[in-house]
Amino acid sequence: MMKLLFTVVLLSLSSRVAEAQSFTWVFLNKKAHADEIPQAQLDSLMKGHMNNIQRLAREGKLIAAGPFEGGGGIFVFASKSISEVGTWLETDPGVRAGRWTVDILPYHPLVGSICPAKEPYEMVFYTLIRFKPNVTKFNVQQAPEIMKRHDDFLKSLRASFVVLAQGNFGADDGGVMVLDASINASLFEKNPAIQEGFMEMELLRLYIAKGSFCEK
Repeated sequence: MMKLLFTVVLLSLSSRVAEAQSFTWVFLNKKAHADEIPQAQLDSLMKGHMNNIQRLAREGKLIAAGPFEGGGGIFVFASKSISEVGTWLETDPGVRAGRWTVDILPYHPLVGSICPAKEPYEMVFYTLIRFKPNVTKFNVQQAPEIMKRHDDFLKSLRASFVVLAQGNFGADDGGVMVLDASINASLFEKNPAIQEGFMEMELLRLYIAKGSFCEK
């Protein structure tokens, strides 16, 4: 049902192209222990959530959106203002009800970009890897060298995989990579930043319209 709803939502996505490189990425993180509520109330919240997505898309604020397999999802907004996007998110009934833990992050693309998907929409699964820094007083001195090795490792993946998108969330909030492939988390055990405990990663399956990362 959620896949069908997101396909319908795409029909209302605005064709307005965002200012280049000015995006805000939102993670709707599934809660491990979300409050149990009556099914009718949950259905009402999700209906309001989907309706709000449609409205934000029609207004040209929301460029891309998709759920994760197993719960949660992402939004990408045509704004570089964290506070502005926070205000837009407050109109979402599901967000107001605390159904997810929400992360609002500035997004700076390094590979690919964000584009409004075009009709006819083709819904696809991609692999999304989120990297979260784990900088402490014990490893901060090594940060520049480890980050260079981390970046080199990610670049090396492009020889074996189709990297649709890669970008960072600023100096302190890590980054993201999107692959057109199913991969095993063990692949990243060779990542120096993971090996050194400098960075944590989360591997997710993203259901989204093809073209959302400007891929053909």
